[in-house]
Amino acid sequence: MSSNYKLDSKIPSGPIESKWTNHKFNIKLVNPANKRKYNVIVVGTGLAGASAAASLGELGYQVKAFCTHESPRRAHSVAAQGGINAAKNYQNDGDSVQRLFYDTIKGGDFRAREANVHRLAEVSVNIIDQAVAQGVPLAREYGGLLANRSFGGAQVSRTFYARGQTGQQLLLGAYSGMMRQVDSGNVQLMNLREMLDLVVVDGKARGIIARNLLTGEIESHEADAVILASGGYSNVFYLSTNAMACSVTANWKAHKRGAFFANPCYTQIHPTCIPVHGVNQSKLTLMSESLRNDGRVWVSKIKGDKRPPAQIPENERDYYLERIYPSFGNLAPRDVSSRQAKFLVDQGHGAMGEQAVYLDFENSIKRLGEDKIAERYGNLFQMYDKITGENPYKQPMRIYPAPHYTMGGLWVDYNLESTVPGLFVAGEANFSDHGANRLGASALMQGLADGYFVLPYTLGNYIANTKLEKVQITHDAFKEAASTVTKNTEKLLSIKGSKTVESFHKRLGLIMWNKCGMSRTREGLTEAISEIKKLRQEFHSEVLVPGASNGINLELEKANRVADFIELGELMCRDALVREESCGGHFREEHQVDGEAKRDDEKFCHAAAWEWKGSAEKEQVRHQEELKFENVKLATRSYK
Repeated sequence: MSSNYKLDSKIPSGPIESKWTNHKFNIKLVNPANKRKYNVIVVGTGLAGASAAASLGELGYQVKAFCTHESPRRAHSVAAQGGINAAKNYQNDGDSVQRLFYDTIKGGDFRAREANVHRLAEVSVNIIDQAVAQGVPLAREYGGLLANRSFGGAQVSRTFYARGQTGQQLLLGAYSGMMRQVDSGNVQLMNLREMLDLVVVDGKARGIIARNLLTGEIESHEADAVILASGGYSNVFYLSTNAMACSVTANWKAHKRGAFFANPCYTQIHPTCIPVHGVNQSKLTLMSESLRNDGRVWVSKIKGDKRPPAQIPENERDYYLERIYPSFGNLAPRDVSSRQAKFLVDQGHGAMGEQAVYLDFENSIKRLGEDKIAERYGNLFQMYDKITGENPYKQPMRIYPAPHYTMGGLWVDYNLESTVPGLFVAGEANFSDHGANRLGASALMQGLADGYFVLPYTLGNYIANTKLEKVQITHDAFKEAASTVTKNTEKLLSIKGSKTVESFHKRLGLIMWNKCGMSRTREGLTEAISEIKKLRQEFHSEVLVPGASNGINLELEKANRVADFIELGELMCRDALVREESCGGHFREEHQVDGEAKRDDEKFCHAAAWEWKGSAEKEQVRHQEELKFENVKLATRSYK
C-alpha cells in the first residue's frame, strides 16, 4: 500500500557546504536560564544516548537518561571494535570532508539523504577533538600524532582507533561526560528501566512508560521532548553480532504511536564474523573489519576441498576479493564482501568444506613481525583463540558473514525529528545517514555526531518554536499508555502455552535469515510473510511466559521483545518485497548483473517510510521521500 502523504525532510536551502552552518545560525535558541526549565528524556545510554545526555546536561537541560542495564557502560556500543571515521587527513593521502561525504553516499549505494551525510562528514572532525579532550586513548604514531588505518569502501586512511576496543573507549568518554552531569544534578540516570510505550499529548511526544526491571513497577515519566537512542534491530535474525539484550522495542512502540519506520529491509551482513558452530548458539561474535587491513581473504580453488589450510599451496588459493576488486581488494565494502563469500561457499569452496572462508595473516606476520600484528590486533586475536581454540598467529582465521548493523530505523528529518513532533531519534535507531549499506567505522561517527553536535542545536530549536504546556503524569494520555502496557503484560503472562519464547525467536530468525538475509527473492519473501503471520498467531496462543509481572522476570522481558521482533520481521519482508531492485545490503536475486547489485533509480530512488495502521492485522501504509542527488552523480557502484 502506498500513500501520497508528503514527508517533509526540512533540508535547509543553499549550497550543501553551508547548509548546516547557515541552519545553526537561523534556528532559534533557548537562553541559558530558560534551559533549566525544560525536561528531556533520553532512552538509551550507548554512544548516541550518553553523548546526547552529556551535551544537553552541560547546556542546562534537565535530563532523564534511561538504561536497561545496571550500568550505561554495558551498552552495546562497547562491542564496536575497529574504529571511527573522521576527515582529518592526518595521513596527507587525499582525504577531505568532500571525499568522506562521497564515500559514504557511494557506500550506501545512493540511497541516503545528501544533506545529512554531508553534515556527518563535516562534524566528524570535531568528534575526534572532543574524544581526545576527554582522554579517550586513541592510538598514536611514534611522533605522538593520532594514528589512522584503512577501512572498507575507502582508499584513504581515515579511521581512528583504540586497538580493537574503540567503541568501549569512546563510550567511557561519553559516559564520563554524562556522569559529570549526574553529579551536577542535570542528568538523572534511570538504570534497569525498559521503555514500553511513548506518550503523545496533543500530537507531541511528552513522555514514556517504562518498566522497572527490578521491581516490575510500571512507571510514567513526563518530558518536553523525547530522544530515542536505543540502537538497531539485528536480533530479529536471532543469531547476530548484537548483544542478547538489543531489541527494537523502544522504536517499535514509538512506531505504533505515529513514528514512521523507514527502510526496514536495509540490514547489514558483516563479512568478518566467527561462523555458527552449533544449534544451541545464542549469538555470533564479530571480528573487526580492521583485520582486513593486514589479513587476506581466500578460499581453495578446488570445490569440496577439506584439506587444512597449511596443505593448500599458494597456486590453489583464490584470493577472491583481490581478484574481483583489484582497486579495493580485501577492503571492499561489507555488503559486497559478504555476498562474494556466500557465493563461493554456496559453490562448494568453503574452508574445509564448511560455511566459512579464510582470513590469513601469514604474509603480514612475515612482513611486519608477530609483535606488530599483536600490537594492532592483539585483543581480537586473543578473543578468536578463546572462542575457537585456534591460534590465528599460526593458522588462518575462519570467518563467515553474519547480521550486524541495521540501516533502517525511525524516519527523521534533517533535525533528527520523527513524524511525531518532539520525538527525536539518534544513532542506529534512526535511518538517516547510511542508505542501503553502512561503511565500516561510520556507526561510532554517526552516534557521536548526533549526540554531541546535532541534537543540542535541533532540540533547542524545537523547544524555542513550540508552545509546551505543563503536562502531569496524571494526564489521560499517560493513564491510557500505562494501561496498555499493563494489559499487554498480563496478556503475555496469561497465555500459559507450552512453547518457550526462545523457540519462537529461533524460528523467526531462521525465516528471516533464509528469506530476508544476504539475498532475497520474490518467492522467498512472499513465503516469509505468510510464515511470520502464522508464527505471530501461534506465539500469542502457545507461548509460555512463567513467573509474574512484579519483580525480576527475564522471560517476560524477552517475550515483550520477541513479540515486537515478529511484527517487525513481517514489515522487513514487506519492505524488501516492494523494493524491486538490488542496492547495498538489500540484494534481490532477480535484480543483479554478474552478481553485483542492479539498482532501479527511476522507480526506487527514495526512502520508504511505513505508517502503522493500528493493528498487526492491518497492512501498513508505505510513504516515500524522494532522494535528490545534486552534489554526487548517480552512478553504478563499482569497487573494481
